[in-house]
Amino acid sequence: MPGAHQFVEPDPVADNADTPRGRHGKPRRRWRRIALISLLVVALLGGAGMIAGGLYLRSVESDIERVDAFAGVPEEGRPQAVAKGAMNILILGSDTRDPESTSGSRTDTIILAHLPKDRSSAQLISIPRDTWVAVPRAKDGNHGGRDAKINAAYAWGGVPLMVQTVEKFTSVRIDHVMMVDFAGFKEIIDALGGIDINSEKNFTSIHPPFRTFRQGMQRMDGETALDYSRQRKQFPDGDFARIRHQQQVIKAILDRAVSGGIVTNPGKLNSFVKATSNAVSVDEDMSLLGMATDLRGLRGSNLVFMTSPTKGTGRVGSESVVFANTEKAKTFYDAVRRDAVPEILSTGK
Repeated sequence: MPGAHQFVEPDPVADNADTPRGRHGKPRRRWRRIALISLLVVALLGGAGMIAGGLYLRSVESDIERVDAFAGVPEEGRPQAVAKGAMNILILGSDTRDPESTSGSRTDTIILAHLPKDRSSAQLISIPRDTWVAVPRAKDGNHGGRDAKINAAYAWGGVPLMVQTVEKFTSVRIDHVMMVDFAGFKEIIDALGGIDINSEKNFTSIHPPFRTFRQGMQRMDGETALDYSRQRKQFPDGDFARIRHQQQVIKAILDRAVSGGIVTNPGKLNSFVKATSNAVSVDEDMSLLGMATDLRGLRGSNLVFMTSPTKGTGRVGSESVVFANTEKAKTFYDAVRRDAVPEILSTGK
């Protein structure tokens, strides 16, 4: 565990943090349901199915709300794209109905999804929300400009400051942004008829109705899986266990969507996408049709979930934080920048 660090007085969460707005200037809810899963499932359509899927996506895409994720992000301060054709998507999420949620407008989940040039796989890198990083100064000039937990960036400057902070921390250029509300998993999972999760041990939820999860594989409905994804206090590694559980749920949703026949059943697919499309929010330049075409070869088996290299937890003043392993992280994210997938996999272990 890292030693004690100098006390730093945390800023309060900004009450006037930027609220993203849709294309027509209408305020949108700060978080949206699981955009990534809808995108990947529809992307699984192949061959002739892509024609019908493309027409369907065009109709869905016209109603998707957009956020200006890069507004005010100074181009001169951004990392340059190194590997032409590779893509990096910043996925931000929160669990708005978590009984323990006290984080206000801060992000509970930060994932950097790397899509290699050949689109044969994807690496989803979770950055712990308490990672202690340098946060650039917000556009209003009143927040940031100092070290803080990485999830404070959203509270202080909305999505654009979050983009700046992640880019500064990783030196990886962000191409697209999407938002997720993990509380929306319930409807998604129920639309699939449940998902299969392999629990690492027997434990009981700390939230009512205090479910008991047994070690091993089990089928979970939406409410149960959402409860499972929130648990962390029963595990010695705390929030890292919560990250693992969220990663398990994401992968299980994708696996179930494929194995459950949703991709080949137009009725099931329509019901599934309807359960999520109204809640999707992405940056202004992201094309669902283009992404679906790019990712049609992805399956759960070639999605790799990783966690940003850390040294463990410690304290900065009164705050409990996660310290990045800066040396290892530099090597790891350099491999991401260069689209060197074998190196990403080996250095990210």
